[in-house]
Amino acid sequence: MNKSTRTVLMASIVAVTLGALAAPAMADDTKWQKDHPRREQVNNRLKNQNQRIKQERKEGEITKGQAKQLHSEDHAMRQEERTMASTNGGHITKAEQKSLNQQENQVSKQIGK
Repeated sequence: MNKSTRTVLMASIVAVTLGALAAPAMADDTKWQKDHPRREQVNNRLKNQNQRIKQERKEGEITKGQAKQLHSEDHAMRQEERTMASTNGGHITKAEQKSLNQQENQVSKQIGK
């Protein structure tokens, strides 16, 4: 087998493997997650930021006070997301998602400065 054929074969194996791994993860989405993709995206970002804040605090990159402030800002965004959803049948609009993402971007820039 020549080098080109091996490269194509390996790329194919990797693609099939990744696809097989991704399929069960997508199948694990709950009905709520499928019915509320905008809220799911916003909340996943908040969850990720929470983990980043904890990690940066653990590594000493930010102080306890900075971590507390960042967690507070994230908590306020989560409350805002819930309030927005309560006025729209459990969903948030594209504009509300954009607004929340912009707020999350501001907090994200503060993590690990």
